[in-house]
Amino acid sequence: MLQNIMAVATTLHILSVIVWIGGMFFAHIALRPVVASLLEPPIRLQLMAQVLERFFLWVWIAVILLWITGIWIIFGFFDGMASVKISIHIMLTLAILMTVLYIYIFFIPFPNLKREISAENFQQAGKHLAKIRSIIGFNLLLGIITVIIATGGRYF
Repeated sequence: MLQNIMAVATTLHILSVIVWIGGMFFAHIALRPVVASLLEPPIRLQLMAQVLERFFLWVWIAVILLWITGIWIIFGFFDGMASVKISIHIMLTLAILMTVLYIYIFFIPFPNLKREISAENFQQAGKHLAKIRSIIGFNLLLGIITVIIATGGRYF
């Protein structure tokens, strides 16, 4: 029974990672450069705000599932932090930082971006989008490092 629960928790954990990190990779590496080269600021900013709106809903689901499943795996399967390798401690530290950065994006620059778009102040909206983009780029880097630690950390 414990193995079945662990299998479900691990699967949900990995799927959540794919949604969050994969979404950041797609938005940062593929979508944004193409949109920036093809669309004028008013349309580009509106498009990116709407894309982020949809993506952020999925990120909330992913973050919640990551924290629930991660904590459950650590405390339900490994008997707590004292029983896990240093790689898990590093992963958890990076997860805290990534979550804080996401919450900051969602509650500060993202509402500012939407407000400036509504006011048709596209220059200021562009500054908010640039801030979001730079933080997402950093969070993507942290996410990739976390995946490297998660998959290879036990062998170091």
